[in-house]
Amino acid sequence: MRSPQQVATISSRISRVTAMLMLFLIATDVVAQTPEFEIEIREHLFYPSELRIPAGQKIKLIIRNLDATPEEFESYELNREKVIVGNSQGIVFIGPLKAGEYPFFGEFNPKTAQGKVIVE
Repeated sequence: MRSPQQVATISSRISRVTAMLMLFLIATDVVAQTPEFEIEIREHLFYPSELRIPAGQKIKLIIRNLDATPEEFESYELNREKVIVGNSQGIVFIGPLKAGEYPFFGEFNPKTAQGKVIVE
């Protein structure tokens, strides 16, 4: 038979585990609801060069670099930079943003790799 103190300790542990599980499920649900958008880098260009996203909502941007060389997704207005190695992908979360245009460019090929996020 367990003492009242042991029962209280077990009950406290179960409560903590339950709370952690609930937080995990809530966090998983929030991540699952984050809209995903994709951009490709091909021949030092972004495709599409204009990406339209909803205002006031956080989004997950998947950047696929199909070139053999690395590229850095950079945007001063979005306050983001991410190096994507050749033939790989990177993920950047942006937003929530107000309506407007937010330019981005490829740091390693700034003359060709240019685009903008249009928030509507």
